[in-house]
Amino acid sequence: MLADYAVRVEDSRGRRHPEPPHPYRNAFQRDRDRVVHARAFRRLENKTQVFTRRHSDHFRTRLTHTIEVAQISRTIAAQLGLNQDLVETLALVHDIGHPPFGHAGEKALDAAMREHGLFFDHNLHALRIVEDFELRYAAFRGLNLTFEVREGIIKHSHDWDPARFPELAEYLLGLRPPLEAQLIDWTDEIAYNTADLDDGYEARLLTVAGIREAVPLFDRFYRQAESEYPAVQEKLKFNEAVKRMLNHLVGGLIGQTRANLAAAGVHGLEDVRRAPQRLVALDPADEEERRQAKDFLYRNLYFSDALLPEKEQAERVVRELFAYWMERPEALPPSYQEKARQEPRARVVCDYIAGMTDNFILALHRKLVARAAGKP
Repeated sequence: MLADYAVRVEDSRGRRHPEPPHPYRNAFQRDRDRVVHARAFRRLENKTQVFTRRHSDHFRTRLTHTIEVAQISRTIAAQLGLNQDLVETLALVHDIGHPPFGHAGEKALDAAMREHGLFFDHNLHALRIVEDFELRYAAFRGLNLTFEVREGIIKHSHDWDPARFPELAEYLLGLRPPLEAQLIDWTDEIAYNTADLDDGYEARLLTVAGIREAVPLFDRFYRQAESEYPAVQEKLKFNEAVKRMLNHLVGGLIGQTRANLAAAGVHGLEDVRRAPQRLVALDPADEEERRQAKDFLYRNLYFSDALLPEKEQAERVVRELFAYWMERPEALPPSYQEKARQEPRARVVCDYIAGMTDNFILALHRKLVARAAGKP
């Protein structure tokens, strides 16, 4: 049963190109399936989350992270009475616009674009992917997703100034996104704050002692695991602590969001859209503990000396290839050369790079930049 404030598929604003209804799938289920079958979704398997695949096959990629976000999101959506089909679709599509090399690649690509008076945002790039780049249907470009999914792609984690982005006016920038979209920003945070502790520990860049000292939430649950399972190996106690940490944050998000909805007197979707602030949230105590975990990861994992060489290589590869194609647009694939006659060259080069996997961009860099430098 959907809550009164949930998005109902029968009330969808529809698709850019009208299509007849499917005999046994609703519109949001069809959107989910279109995302899963998209080439851009498959490429997430070979895009970095934190660690590149050369470290271990067990570390999370953008794809496995996305699957985890979808699982957490559906669980919370069911408890809050939200539209689970819409939530799942938004979770599966939320990272589809990320470039290769994780945040290092995104940073380098944005810096390159700003030299040309533009910028890169992975959510806006995701919108370009589903609206234009995916070519699967004879009747239209893109995936022809419903309005609610397209709105959620750009608004789930960011509020846009209507005056600065008139080109996005159709997405109701002056209104809040539905709860289904608001939820994704939090499940993304919860998923990677816990999963990155796990991957960092597996990579031996983080220690139990270090995490316990800096992350009180983890320490609390690790002490519980020690008390209940004193004889098991450290890794299993670690797993218990991370699992309970995840469960605590999920439960806290459900409870505080319910309290926020009640306090705001929300009875329908329009109340959600016109609320003075987003309604999906953790309470202050849980939010502080989540922030402590995130700060710890930034200090000790994301910007660690061990990962610095890879980050520097990633930024250099993106920067050099961007410059290469800006100077040699004739070296772009024919479809991108055609686009460059209609859009700014920097945007087209950015689009090309952002769609690449880690392996593909490294191979191109070795081939093209080395050739341009006269190296064998």
